[in-house]
Amino acid sequence: MKKDFTPEDELLFLALGGSGEIGMNVNLYGCQGKWLMVDLGMTFSGNEYPGVDLVFADPEFIEERADDLLGIVLTHGHEDHIGAIPYFAADLGVPLYATPFTAELIRRKLQEAGLAGEVELNVIEEDHGHIAIGPFEVTYIPLAHSIAEGNALQIETPHGRIFHTGDWKLDEEPMIGEPATEEELSEIGDEGVLALVCDSTNVFNPVPSGSEGAVYRGLLEEVQKHSGKRVLVTTFASNVARLQTLGHVAEATGRRLCVAGRSLDRMIEVSQDNGYLEDFPEPVDFDTAMRLPRGEIMIVATGGQGEPRAALSRIAESNHPIDLSRGDVVLFSSRQIPGNEISIGKVQNRLAERGVQMVTDRQSEIHVSGHPGRPELEALYGWLRPDVLVPVHGEMRHMQEQARLGKANGIAHNILQQNGDIVRLAPGKPETLAKVPTGRLVLDGDLIIPADGKTMTMRRRLMREGMLMVVLGPKLDPQVEGYGLPLDEDSGEFVEEAVADIRKAISLLKGKDRQDAARIKEAARLAARRAATRWCGKRPQTRVIIAGQE
Repeated sequence: MKKDFTPEDELLFLALGGSGEIGMNVNLYGCQGKWLMVDLGMTFSGNEYPGVDLVFADPEFIEERADDLLGIVLTHGHEDHIGAIPYFAADLGVPLYATPFTAELIRRKLQEAGLAGEVELNVIEEDHGHIAIGPFEVTYIPLAHSIAEGNALQIETPHGRIFHTGDWKLDEEPMIGEPATEEELSEIGDEGVLALVCDSTNVFNPVPSGSEGAVYRGLLEEVQKHSGKRVLVTTFASNVARLQTLGHVAEATGRRLCVAGRSLDRMIEVSQDNGYLEDFPEPVDFDTAMRLPRGEIMIVATGGQGEPRAALSRIAESNHPIDLSRGDVVLFSSRQIPGNEISIGKVQNRLAERGVQMVTDRQSEIHVSGHPGRPELEALYGWLRPDVLVPVHGEMRHMQEQARLGKANGIAHNILQQNGDIVRLAPGKPETLAKVPTGRLVLDGDLIIPADGKTMTMRRRLMREGMLMVVLGPKLDPQVEGYGLPLDEDSGEFVEEAVADIRKAISLLKGKDRQDAARIKEAARLAARRAATRWCGKRPQTRVIIAGQE
């Protein structure tokens, strides 16, 4: 391989995102001088990036090689697989490929971003759709997941076949779609699989993820327990199979359905436009829902992860047309995503204060994961029988465990890679050839900036340590103002002492330093910050301005 990382007569794999983390899936395959991208996702920000909502994998590596990028193939419509498309696809300048449901979600994203005419979007209409892109021949293989049209990709190359799973599970009663059967997957294995690039999310789960059919029975039983009560079910808006399930449950229990959440409205619309949810009950509006007897309505709402602007949070705050009161029931038909525990707990506590009963998937079978547990992974290994296993879509502990599981199940080569590792899959023994720079970008306001740049670094410091402003007026007389420092009761005394320290520090300057603005400002900055540290233990960001100079 050349030093510029151009793939030669070899097959390469490179994750820019999604390996060593859950979310931001961006994968590249290289062959005969060209690259193919699989998925272009993002993740949602946490406290690590204050003031930021969206986080992206940095695509710089492939942006610099955009002339050699042939296209972007999307496995399914979850945000961690398509969410970055409106921000980077136009600059990459290559066609997108997706099945109809996923393509419609992408089309709406591009339209909202004003990019509808700037990005080529190709819809793969037929089942097991096939596309040829340079040295890659890609076939969509339907697999069960928690969104419509979840697909694996069978990627044929001159060096062998790759089976890229995307997100998947096994489900004998999927409610939506018809996933590939054991026989179909075994046939793929019989024809030979060089490498299995596989979802690692649920590798520590010792049992199968479970069936959507079982969730239907669990939700039906749970709703039937609460006759005469208003029932609200919160779930992921993208889980089309769950929406189908809830529609059936509402009908079976004689309840009208009300939908609360714009993302749910959008998902239902896209689903019905693509032939899904055709028998979904016609929802009633909020006013009708509140007028109906409590036992005759079931509400489906967003917000199960504690999102502050989502419907459930607003309902819990009594800031929504839907009202819940003592005796009503909320069913959390979704998995608690790690990192959301505090926000979910806040919503649940507000509901509890109002006497609302809550049921989670730990108490009743009202949710199953969309990712494979260990038995499902082992089954896929047995059907496909790959020469190489490349765990992806997981933190390092997940991928490491899947590598161990693959080895225990007889897979000869298990490649433990992470973002930035260029892995040669063929020819010869698979190995990591090089490490290329990868990173994160964040959407801050309307701008995309480095996650580890000056802006985010300063913002984290301000959040952690607070800020001091020092203004040196006429005759360098200081004024001091603190922001975010724990000095509420002692601020006056602190300011007096800080002012005295600054005056003293300036007075100690000698010779030319007494006329040097930079020296004066630095002396004042250090004196002010030392005073703050002495008073409250903080090391605040300190800015000094000399009046008339800035």
